[in-house]
Amino acid sequence: MKKLNIALAGNANVGKSVIFNYFTRLSQHIGNWPGKTVEKAEGTLIYGNYEIKIIDLPGIYSLQAQSPEETVAREYLREGKPDAIINVVDASVLERNLFLTFQLLKTSVPLIVLLNMADIAKRKGITINRKKLERELGVPVVEGVAIHGKGLENAIQKAIAIKEKGRKTGKPAKLRSAKEIYRKAESVSRKVEVKTSGRMPLDERIDSIALHRIYGYFLLLLVLAAVFYSIFTFGDWLSALFYGFFDWMKIAAEGAFGSEAASGILWNGIVMGIAAGFAVAIPYILPFYIVFSILEDSGYVARMAFLMDGFMHSIGLHGKAFLPLFLGYGCNVPACIGCRIIETERERFQASFLATMVPCAARSIIILGLVGAYLGWHWAAAIYLFNIAVVWILGKATTKFLPGEPTSLIMEMPSYKMPQPKGILKRSFERVKAYITVAFPIIIAMTFLISLMDALGFVKPIEELFSPITVGWLGLPAAVGITLLFGVLRKELALIMLGSIFGTTNFGAFLSPLQMLVFTLVMVFYIPCSATIATLVREFGWKKAAAVTIFEIIFALLLGGIALRLLGLFF
Repeated sequence: MKKLNIALAGNANVGKSVIFNYFTRLSQHIGNWPGKTVEKAEGTLIYGNYEIKIIDLPGIYSLQAQSPEETVAREYLREGKPDAIINVVDASVLERNLFLTFQLLKTSVPLIVLLNMADIAKRKGITINRKKLERELGVPVVEGVAIHGKGLENAIQKAIAIKEKGRKTGKPAKLRSAKEIYRKAESVSRKVEVKTSGRMPLDERIDSIALHRIYGYFLLLLVLAAVFYSIFTFGDWLSALFYGFFDWMKIAAEGAFGSEAASGILWNGIVMGIAAGFAVAIPYILPFYIVFSILEDSGYVARMAFLMDGFMHSIGLHGKAFLPLFLGYGCNVPACIGCRIIETERERFQASFLATMVPCAARSIIILGLVGAYLGWHWAAAIYLFNIAVVWILGKATTKFLPGEPTSLIMEMPSYKMPQPKGILKRSFERVKAYITVAFPIIIAMTFLISLMDALGFVKPIEELFSPITVGWLGLPAAVGITLLFGVLRKELALIMLGSIFGTTNFGAFLSPLQMLVFTLVMVFYIPCSATIATLVREFGWKKAAAVTIFEIIFALLLGGIALRLLGLFF
């Protein structure tokens, strides 16, 4: 079987990852914000008698290495020596994309230009003369719509034809400066584009509201409120279903086995772990991932970053840093990794530190499953708002200690896209499946361990060791000491272990409203999970990771004690 190496190159948000997934059938996450793919991804396609290795390079705007993404792409094209490059171009903004195309022509690697998003270009009243563009560039040009798989195989066929008939590198024009390349891109786009006059494109009409200096913020608040309400409403309904099912199971188990010690250990240690995972965690994680995917795929997240640029500048960052912080609401691990899109080391570390303070999906389980379920959605919303205020204050504080000035915001606004329900549901269920695969074994193992330790009398000494903090300072049950010790593995474990210790998921039976608020505040700001700590070590070294960890332990405990005394005035 013949071998062929193809590199996918292009600007961010032109659909490279969609094309990569189409050819390789790999479940790589497809995002809508610049710099999402930081490192190249590889996959294999069997096409006829060819085994084709496809490399998805980072989304870049130039081969002049200034960012990690540009360095990765340039070094691969220089050292990896692919047989062909498929340059994926957004047909709706051809001129901007051609800057990279002319640089790719200089690499002497055979090039195929794939005009993606042809449907969006037509929606904007733009038609491209493909034949004329081929003559101008001297390389094959094909049209396609990646999300529907249209025209993609034509690009592969062109690459195979180039391989079999010999190298064809196009017309590497004698363009030395960036200014000359921009002029050439402008000239070529004018020659090949036909724009029909008419109404303002739909994207621009939406952005006239979404990016408005007043209406844009009202829309942002409306979207965030709708997100919170939909997650809470659906999660509360699904949680009630699971609770009812497992309550019935408990009654049946008690009737069948009685209250023997062994049955108690098995029930509290294994069944209660599974029950708590389904009744407390899954109901809120599933709708969260669905809503999160809708926002990502629609293109609105980039608008959120633009609107938040002023807020982010007030804490020494820029709007692009909002993207990993927003990602942190799903999981702090990819949020910290996503900070690689930020240009300077100072801003990357500051954004990563703040990202660890954002309530991830596991922390949201505690907020929604405890405070939201027992005290009402308004108290849960208040905790999220308080968290934002704390992140802002800490951002201001860290700006004073970390030298350097924030960089300016330059980012691309992707076209609005209609989220594909099939893709959203598939990705959401994959994430939930991954959560169950990773989290449930830990949850079950830890709840069984706690139940066994309780039966053997080992829990009391741990509770007594932590009681000066848990009981004396935080005003919480002594059993919370166990959650402080083991909750670092996964945040939702803290709540689930409490249910295991007390033998019930009716948290109102052993926590007062004030204790629920204090416990939740501590868990929201407490030490990141073990996976996040490991990520910080990998990204910034153990010293900075240890500093973040120690600070958040002290901060969370101090905040919990202060909250107890202040909120106690109203409860």
